[in-house]
Amino acid sequence: MLKPSCPLIRTPVRRPAHRCAIVIPQSRRCRAVVAVGSSTGFQETDDDILRHVFDSPSFWHDFRLRRVPGTEKPQGMFCNRYLTRPEGFLDLSQATVEKCHRLVATVKEASTREERCLIPQILDRLSDSLCRVLDMADFVRSTHPDHKWRQASIQAHAMLFEFMNVLNTTPDLKIQLESARSDPDIEARWNDEEKMLARILLIDFSKSAIDLPDDKRHAFVDLSNRIRQLGTKFVDDMRPEISTISFHNRQLNDVDPLVLQHAMRRHRTGISIPTVGPVAVTALRSMRDEAARRHLYIAGRTAAKSQLRTLQDFLQTRAKVANLSGYRSYADMNLSDKLAQTPAAVNSFLSVLSKDNGSQVRQEMEEMLLMKRTERGEPDGPIQIEAWDRDYYQTQQANKQRSRSRRPDLMSAYFSLGTVMQGLSRLFNLLYGVRFIPAPISLGEVWDPNVRRLDVIDETEGRIAVLYCDLFARPGKSPNPAHYTIRCSRRIHSSEFREASYSFPTLDAMQVVNDGMATAHNPTANITYQLPTVALICDFPEPVTASPGNANEPTLLSFRNVQTLFHEMGHAIHSVLGRTACQVVSGTRCATDFAELPSVLMEHFVADPHVLALFARHWQTDAPLPYEMVAEQLAIERKGQGVETEHQILLAMLDQAYHSDLPLSMPGGFDSTKVLQDVWDQYGSVREPRETSAQGFFGHLVEYGGMYYSYLFDRAIAGKVWEEVFQGGRNDGAVSREGGQRFRHEVLKWGGSRDGWRCLAGLLRDERLKDGGLEAMAEVGKWGVKD
Repeated sequence: MLKPSCPLIRTPVRRPAHRCAIVIPQSRRCRAVVAVGSSTGFQETDDDILRHVFDSPSFWHDFRLRRVPGTEKPQGMFCNRYLTRPEGFLDLSQATVEKCHRLVATVKEASTREERCLIPQILDRLSDSLCRVLDMADFVRSTHPDHKWRQASIQAHAMLFEFMNVLNTTPDLKIQLESARSDPDIEARWNDEEKMLARILLIDFSKSAIDLPDDKRHAFVDLSNRIRQLGTKFVDDMRPEISTISFHNRQLNDVDPLVLQHAMRRHRTGISIPTVGPVAVTALRSMRDEAARRHLYIAGRTAAKSQLRTLQDFLQTRAKVANLSGYRSYADMNLSDKLAQTPAAVNSFLSVLSKDNGSQVRQEMEEMLLMKRTERGEPDGPIQIEAWDRDYYQTQQANKQRSRSRRPDLMSAYFSLGTVMQGLSRLFNLLYGVRFIPAPISLGEVWDPNVRRLDVIDETEGRIAVLYCDLFARPGKSPNPAHYTIRCSRRIHSSEFREASYSFPTLDAMQVVNDGMATAHNPTANITYQLPTVALICDFPEPVTASPGNANEPTLLSFRNVQTLFHEMGHAIHSVLGRTACQVVSGTRCATDFAELPSVLMEHFVADPHVLALFARHWQTDAPLPYEMVAEQLAIERKGQGVETEHQILLAMLDQAYHSDLPLSMPGGFDSTKVLQDVWDQYGSVREPRETSAQGFFGHLVEYGGMYYSYLFDRAIAGKVWEEVFQGGRNDGAVSREGGQRFRHEVLKWGGSRDGWRCLAGLLRDERLKDGGLEAMAEVGKWGVKD
């Protein structure tokens, strides 16, 4: 999952089966530099060390204790000089507010042409200053195991978020930026990044009701704060109207007893199980009794009435904010700076995509109907597939396919975590000329002893980013994988060093301007950049430490976990290679409906035999992975893909409807359940039961707000890119530097500094796409999402 960036001033074709086991050619193995000798006395390459730091606990223990000279004292989390203790968050926040006040004053007082020419640069510094705290605080409050650190980060986030909302409604900033932009002589001196930055900031200002009188601006801030509170309440209070449901013992005979044993409650008449969660999901996939499935399905998709009231209040408050800002609806406001631009364009894409997907849905529904008729012994009866049938019959289809394969799932033995990380480094080296090198940990740098640090090294530029890998499970840690941008790329200007030397004469200027975090200096061009700092979060089991009579056993990943790691690393490489001079447009800070492209594209790479040959080897025998094992897994995953895609289309359409003008204009008053039923009745292949209110569990409404279509949109684009740029993996296209460089130079390197449609037009060499609009959105819909 891509975690949202700081809101200031910016606010989910497989390869056919090959009966082969491809061995990585010697010419494709990573030519890593030789590192310091290990404790065993032999020299190891960085490529070897990368595997060992993830697979061998004893090797990692020795490696992490190697200290870089001068780092024996606590360096602070992420090497941030403020974060040596939880209270440092408050110090950092206060220092940031003071710096922001100075930057705001500089913008307000700019009067000469030279001073006004610097306004985009100063506003970017302002945004960067706030995001340095907000992004880091967001990460720490979600991930840090220590309660004191989490509380300190929550306080810091609240302080800076409120300050940011006030800034976004400060008219002087917009007035000065507009004035500078309207001067042709000044705009001519701005580079393309600065022009894009100015455009983005002015759009964001317009979303903040900044041109309204003071009373309405204050109302906007109050409504924005209420949206944040209601959104948190909606997600945190998510629950069904009925929490448990009772069944006779015989109705649960088909459900795995190991799944039931920890969640069920026995009583006189039978067994009670939860209506939501893993047990309910397993039961819906396993229960042969249709009446029992129906009962559980309806109970599990009926949200608490209080949850529906919260949702109504939340959607209506969003609609009021949009109206206050001069927009017809919240979707109109939120899409104005996205590739789609308008709700009409989104609905055009979804409608065309729905038609493209229709034939596959009909085929899958016919297969399920045949299974249902056979199971009931009624080949010609008036039977139809109901909403509570889909998970059950899709599971039966997958089980049949697994049984036909006649092999247990042994793929995980070929995917030790260390070899997968090794494979990612090798792949990125082939495609982009960058690789991962493990780095020792400074005292206080990480939040858990199991966090690894990787430096990202470019073959011509040297170190270009820092990647923290928090990949192992621990008590209290979220099981959800995520990518966090802790700090974005940005050019540090010489004026900042002068300011630092003047304000803090006893401190090193570099420590002051970047708080001690990673930077890189190009002496030839005399340019200094703050380096992207990224954290990758997963929840894999720890490797097993050797004991008497037993060797180390590395963490072994399922193929699904490997897909997840590749997906999240797609976000990371976007952050790493999107190294812009302005942080507002760096890395993943592009249009939201374009941000998933690099990560979804990585899901195509992980299924390619030539990519798997880079690393997939048995952890004990070193035998290469037989690709037919992967092909069988992919065939199972493809079963039901049409129905699943339809479900995502329906959710995207519902998201559009909820963020249209309906919350404030629906005849008879807003009824979120009726809206859901209308969408399903018009576009779905199966009617949703009238008793349900599944919208109460649609937590993504809070995060996406009219942009839930984005993942489908980027899946369609990724499939097209895979086929046209990387040749669908044919002719070694998946490991081609030509394809990698094309993707890097047309998409990744720009971050958000170039319009996404222009990136696509250049990448696909299709000028029809460069201006976007309804026709371009419909064209993407025609590409489909056939993985």
